[in-house]
Amino acid sequence: MSKRAAAALAAGAMVLTLTACGSGGGGGGGSADKGSGHKLVLGFSQVGAESGWRTANTKSVQEAAKKAGIELKFSDAQQKQENQIKAIRSFIQQKVDVIAFSPVVESGWDTVLKEAKDAHIPVVLTDRAVDSKDESLYASFLGSDFVAEGKSAGDWLVKEYASASDDVNIVQLEGTTGSAPANDRKAGFADAVKAQPKFKVVASQTGDFTRAKGKEVMQAFLKAQSKIDVLYAHNDDMALGAIQAIEEAGKKPGKDIKIVSVDGVKDAFTAMSQGKINYDVECNPLLGDQLMDLVKKVKAGEQVPRRIKTEEGTFTPEQATAALPNRQY
Repeated sequence: MSKRAAAALAAGAMVLTLTACGSGGGGGGGSADKGSGHKLVLGFSQVGAESGWRTANTKSVQEAAKKAGIELKFSDAQQKQENQIKAIRSFIQQKVDVIAFSPVVESGWDTVLKEAKDAHIPVVLTDRAVDSKDESLYASFLGSDFVAEGKSAGDWLVKEYASASDDVNIVQLEGTTGSAPANDRKAGFADAVKAQPKFKVVASQTGDFTRAKGKEVMQAFLKAQSKIDVLYAHNDDMALGAIQAIEEAGKKPGKDIKIVSVDGVKDAFTAMSQGKINYDVECNPLLGDQLMDLVKKVKAGEQVPRRIKTEEGTFTPEQATAALPNRQY
């Protein structure tokens, strides 16, 4: 993750000003810059609405902006990099104070980020990383350590099958091709299991972080593979889609095929309470308050850390069942 940064909250072809409720009008509350009477304006480009995690992330950003008195210009990229680049250029033309975004993929951002830098508009990356050799193109990165998340999933698997002598056949549902969480969760998991030859990834394919695609790809895995012991999903929505495919194939998720996933959304906790997911690594989407605090500091010219990690945990079915009644997302 050295030379990477991750971005929060991606873009769309049309840039809209939204409040936490999704209506027009920008953030409410008082001015974010009371000394000058200027309300701080944040241009925020979101990946899309591909999962329950992303929906919670968007809501957190919108509500936090309103509470902080920051005018939020929000754009949904619909999981397309070209939409996100258009949105960032629109933010530059509108002369917003700060730009924040969660990049759809890691590469291909240097040109547009250089345009923001030349316009003297600082950029904050949230949730996802960019792969750029020029770290001066962004002020800070707020988000999870995706490599650590993948390693945590792999470490659980190693312990779970510590006494197994036979091969453990694993299928992997990858996130969006080229995205930071997909790249890093795959790498972290592979690093955790590589020392033991019995762990074999027999099939690995993108499910685009969506429930529908997760189900579709898992159906293909079940037809192509005679023996599947474990499913490793890069996010909960794909895992939940895969559960549908496993059940339709007459197998029991969590028993016939053990499932380890990443995110920790409420629907996954429900599945865990039913014994259908065996282990879940949390990726906290509620970054809004931290982001608004960071945006204010960046605009004020304060020194901020280059990398700010979110605090996250891991959950067994028992822990998920206990946490479920109070789960916010």
